[in-house]
Amino acid sequence: MNQSQAYNAYKQNEVYTASKVKLVIMLYDGAIKNLKLAEIAINENKIEKANECIKKAQDIIIEFMNTLNFEQGGQIATDLYKLYDYLYFRLVRANVDKDIEGVKEVKRFLEELRDAWAQI
Repeated sequence: MNQSQAYNAYKQNEVYTASKVKLVIMLYDGAIKNLKLAEIAINENKIEKANECIKKAQDIIIEFMNTLNFEQGGQIATDLYKLYDYLYFRLVRANVDKDIEGVKEVKRFLEELRDAWAQI
């Protein structure tokens, strides 16, 4: 087994054994990482790479939206849905315009949400 395969096996095991809270944090980390990479790609005028990274972050935001439980979450779930909806469409606009400030704004929101989950 080479080093890359070992790392992939380790990461897969980490996901399978993680708690629900840890999985949410891992998703936030993935979105944040991709937005950091998108910032770099925009600065380097690598349009396809920026698009790819932004779309990955959008996919994670959609996953968050789809997994909200409105029955148990009540107003908090509704408010989170509205925030995720805003963040998603902010990324759409940022992707079209290659607007680094839009990417940074969404990244800041996700970092705050991630930090809140990490305190649970």
